[in-house]
Amino acid sequence: MNLNDLQNISDHFNPTQKMPVLFLGHGSPMNAIEENPFVQGFRTAATEIPRPNAILCISAHWFTDGTKVTAMAMPRTIHDFGGFPQALSDVEYPAPGNPELAKETAALLSPVPVEEDHSWGLDHGAWSVIKHLYPDADIPVIQMSIDYTKPPQYHFGLARRLNTLREKGVLIVGSGNIIHNLRLIDWRNISTPGAGWDWAAEAREKTNGWLLDGNFQPIIDYHKQGTALQYAVPTPDHYLPLIYTLGLKEQSESLSLFNDELIGGSLSMTSVRIG
Repeated sequence: MNLNDLQNISDHFNPTQKMPVLFLGHGSPMNAIEENPFVQGFRTAATEIPRPNAILCISAHWFTDGTKVTAMAMPRTIHDFGGFPQALSDVEYPAPGNPELAKETAALLSPVPVEEDHSWGLDHGAWSVIKHLYPDADIPVIQMSIDYTKPPQYHFGLARRLNTLREKGVLIVGSGNIIHNLRLIDWRNISTPGAGWDWAAEAREKTNGWLLDGNFQPIIDYHKQGTALQYAVPTPDHYLPLIYTLGLKEQSESLSLFNDELIGGSLSMTSVRIG
């Protein structure tokens, strides 16, 4: 793709004020159809930011060898879960895609090879939260996958290349959970805000402190931060969307937390707004 091609793609998006960036702790897929303080927090977040021209979502549930972006005109709603009520599987989120945004995203990440994908769609890490922000499904949404072969520092640096999209009205959303250990979950307290094991409370206190201080290196090097963080992040899939969010923060921008609660002993719903 040459410079003229990229300029033509850029012209598809009108310049806007710089969009904020969100990391959304998505928790259980049931948040898609339940009414609780967390989905209320997602809705409130949408009212406090400009309406986007499009959304680029980095979801914990698209973990691939290499980097991909969805490039179809109409992405399907993926019900990538089991054991939940039929009402959840019946939910559709028919937001359009945006092939032009997919092409621009791939161009911005060059020379990293990016595959334009036509088979994935919107997984529940994306639609279960975006549906609360924009329930009419009238804003184009694309997803970018997470390359599981790369370390956190790589993802932090890769995210920085996407910053110009924010000036074209693109809302970049990371969707995962900072603390996500399903093996140690207490199902009796899965809906009780504030219910967390001691190690989860310690991990939350540490990560919140680093976030609010703007000290991101310990968050990137989470595997070096002791036992609590090792329990909090047994696998990186739900954690790396946070790293993408932080990689997009400019030094002068503010950072705030919302939905900042532990549930089920070993899960945090903590969400982050930048800008």
